[in-house]
Amino acid sequence: MSEELIPETPEQETEENEAAEPIKQRKNGLYPGLSDELAENMKSGWADTELHDLQPIAQAEHTAARRAALSARFPGERLVIPAGNLKTRSNDTEYAFRASTEYAYLTGDQTQDGVLVLEPTGESGHEATIYLLPRSNRENGEFWLDGQGELWVGRRHSLAEAEQLLGIPAKDVREVAAALTGATGPVRNVRGHDAGIEAALADKVTAERDEELRVYLSEARLVKDAFEIAELQKACDATARGFEDVVRSLDKAEATSERFIEGTFFLRARIEGNDIGYGSICAAGPHATTLHWVRNDGAVRAGELLLLDAGVETNDLYTADVTRTLPINGTFSPLQRKIYDAVYEAQEAGIAAVKPGAAFRDFHDASQRVLAEKLVEWGLLGDLTVDKVLELGLQRRWTLHGTGHMLGMDVHDCAVARTEAYVDGILEPGVCLTVEPGLYFQADDLTVPEEYRGIGVRIEDDILVTEDGNRNLSDTLPRRADEVEAWMAQLKG
Repeated sequence: MSEELIPETPEQETEENEAAEPIKQRKNGLYPGLSDELAENMKSGWADTELHDLQPIAQAEHTAARRAALSARFPGERLVIPAGNLKTRSNDTEYAFRASTEYAYLTGDQTQDGVLVLEPTGESGHEATIYLLPRSNRENGEFWLDGQGELWVGRRHSLAEAEQLLGIPAKDVREVAAALTGATGPVRNVRGHDAGIEAALADKVTAERDEELRVYLSEARLVKDAFEIAELQKACDATARGFEDVVRSLDKAEATSERFIEGTFFLRARIEGNDIGYGSICAAGPHATTLHWVRNDGAVRAGELLLLDAGVETNDLYTADVTRTLPINGTFSPLQRKIYDAVYEAQEAGIAAVKPGAAFRDFHDASQRVLAEKLVEWGLLGDLTVDKVLELGLQRRWTLHGTGHMLGMDVHDCAVARTEAYVDGILEPGVCLTVEPGLYFQADDLTVPEEYRGIGVRIEDDILVTEDGNRNLSDTLPRRADEVEAWMAQLKG
């Protein structure tokens, strides 16, 4: 990549069209200086590229409703929700930016450094303002000298354009710290995303009050609106195509490693969405018994199983979370099928338990009971009854994890919701969750027959609670063992 001319944190102007101090050059840059003639030359000769008559983004109506609900929950209080800042990967390179979930949920915007502020209008109601970086300045050379300038990283929307797209009045984000420093009255902030904002609010907020805001925004996402449901379906459909890509390329993975699988799925995620929603688990052979195997550097061998846990994140940041366990050569061995069928039966029981009015825990309990029954049937737990196994949790040696979690903008969505609203809560239409039972027999587990060791199986689907039951958003991918084999054979030709 090209070397930028300046340091990462240039001096910047406070108004888009107001000149500021000259931008400093990078240490060890190849150019010793900037002539007055070149500086003047770069200021002129550029076409007007302002965009007019823009239409609101697809979710603008929904983000407005979400802000209105937030306003009603915290009347008379100033609410601050930052997008976050770039994070350094190494020296002067950054990780790809991903806006905070809370900010994107309330605005639909995904740009770095943005801040949403809801100013109270009295005892009830708020005025929303989104603070953003405007177009990079041409008068002082920011647009071509700054490492985050337009000619280096691409054009930003002007504040006027952002207002049209988002439906929120926009101001220069370089003014927000001063505005917040002078703010009076109760303030809440979503912490952990913008150190500058936290410094400006240090004497105005408390950890307890800020956590209440964060918890509210987590619980607000428990029930998805129509836009979110459509995005989750889009994510699942793209993910299914990514799994098809992987099956078609298994021969190349066998010639290389799990990384070929990882790269193949990532290509689909970038073609059809923003990114992968989480680190892809491309676990072949005994790696399938490691729950979050994301090193993806192992061998892919015929006769073993591939546990692929991956999800496409859409351009609006909603992710799928799907797992299939596939026979690498296209056919399950008798033992692999026996274990696979047990997990499939457990998943069927779990999915059947997902319905409005059911407890969140019901699908987990249903799946775990089936798995415990199988483990007892196979003689792995002595003469204990299934009820006793479940009472003592002994099945967890081989099932390990919970059977599912909420899904949405985060793969483990709504993570800071109150326990009574989440795991001890009741399902209602619009909730989306995963159902993902598994059995994992570690390669060094001497309590099971040798032929079991190194086999891991998980099957995971994304389930939407509907008015009359549930809908499997990822059901285009086969689940039954014979259907999986037929699907693989068809894709491999």
